[in-house]
Amino acid sequence: MTDHTAIRGPFLTFHADPFTVDPIEAVTHQPDGLILCKDGIITAVGAWDDLKDQIPQGITVDHYPNHLISAGMVDTHVHYPQLPVIASYGEQLLEWLETYVFPAEARYADITYARQIARTFLNELLRVGTTTAAVYCTVHPESVEAFFEESDRLNTCMIAGKVLMDRNAPENLRDTAQSGYDQSAALIDRWHGRGRQLYAVTPRFAPTSTPEQLDLAGSLLATRPDLFMQTHLLENQSEIEWVKELFPNRASYLDVYDKAGLLRPRAILAHGVHAQEEDFQRCHNTGCSIAHCPGSNQFLGSGSFPLFNALKPERRVKIGIGSDVGAGPSLSLLQVLSDGYKVAQGLGTKLHPAQGLWLATAGGAHSLGLEHQIGAIKPGLHADLCVFDPSATPLGKIRTQTAESLSDILFALTMLGDDRSVQATYVAGRKLHSRD
Repeated sequence: MTDHTAIRGPFLTFHADPFTVDPIEAVTHQPDGLILCKDGIITAVGAWDDLKDQIPQGITVDHYPNHLISAGMVDTHVHYPQLPVIASYGEQLLEWLETYVFPAEARYADITYARQIARTFLNELLRVGTTTAAVYCTVHPESVEAFFEESDRLNTCMIAGKVLMDRNAPENLRDTAQSGYDQSAALIDRWHGRGRQLYAVTPRFAPTSTPEQLDLAGSLLATRPDLFMQTHLLENQSEIEWVKELFPNRASYLDVYDKAGLLRPRAILAHGVHAQEEDFQRCHNTGCSIAHCPGSNQFLGSGSFPLFNALKPERRVKIGIGSDVGAGPSLSLLQVLSDGYKVAQGLGTKLHPAQGLWLATAGGAHSLGLEHQIGAIKPGLHADLCVFDPSATPLGKIRTQTAESLSDILFALTMLGDDRSVQATYVAGRKLHSRD
């Protein structure tokens, strides 16, 4: 049975990269648009007057006047098991892991508990307009099964993987190099490419994996060109010093992953706060991406990622935006973009709202190698959509009424917006969240 969806309202998408042209010139904005979808795929996009006669007979049009329809947002770095310890007080990275994260993650051997949190997490993502994310599970295969089961039920496009961690962690959170490989291989066979589910080989970070485990992770990654890899990089100064002690024969933190065969397209390196020129150059050369997580970097006092340095055109690095919950205090990428603007200002640069929204949609999809599936409103892509309401709050309404341009509206949305600013979220053409 064919499934049709028709959505009317102002929409915006990107036809160019706002970091290479005037930012607002990269935007396609249709003040009264129509998006037609069939079986979860966008089939036509344009002005209401031009397309209204193509609406199939009997289809009800979802109409959002005075809203702003966007592609669904893409979170390139987040930990679903840490949802219960979001907003935990007072530590930096390594102490935070020991105090809050490891005890929380120990509970995910229980698949019933894992299913409960996975369901809540995915519902919360949809509530903030995020339709795709690169997600860390825990060391337990059960945590991955629970997550993919729920994502598959919703038909969301999610990237996830079992954490690999065979040292420098509590005993109940450690695997071995071989068991981590074997369990991950079994999960790949079961879930990678099943529906819209995608697998990421996931060594937590260099200090919690032996060289043997990292080498086996590289071997596993090499078995399929479409696999993802995700880990952490250069987040915190104490972490960086620890890596030097643990890997004295490696030229740099990034070189630890490089020598293990982990750097390639679809490899996602979270943070990169303290990346140097040679790190950016190597990321550019290998095609891997960095997940910029300004909210969690501020929360943990890790530092400020130099976004515009990473985007230098002569050796540009692919960049996405990450909420990094639980260190990040919000799943809302609007709030993360607000943090990103402030961090850029502190470094003497300006993040235009169109650039920020591009990083959270089309740019995020590009950083993951998924730009031919998600991240924009155009025919042939999945109908993953977010309907923003810039006037959702009294303050937002006052600010929007004084806006003089689309740039002004977008800036107010990214500064003031949160979950209340998301009217509806569609996944493959199905409305899975409605604020009403």
